[in-house]
Amino acid sequence: MDYLHQAFLPEVIITELVFQVYRSGILTQEQRKQLRNLFLYHNLSEEDTTAINRLLHAIRRGWLKMAD
Repeated sequence: MDYLHQAFLPEVIITELVFQVYRSGILTQEQRKQLRNLFLYHNLSEEDTTAINRLLHAIRRGWLKMAD
């Protein structure tokens, strides 16, 4: 059962993280660290990768900001 919980954890975290960033309009340093750790330590699904790429695209376009 614990294995199943860990398997779904990155998807839940990414979904919540993306929601928080879009709601606030700012990607904090802590959220950036969470994203980096997810990329480094989890095998992300295509949907998760797409969500993160869209988030980063919105930052590059200026629709979202990154906290200093």
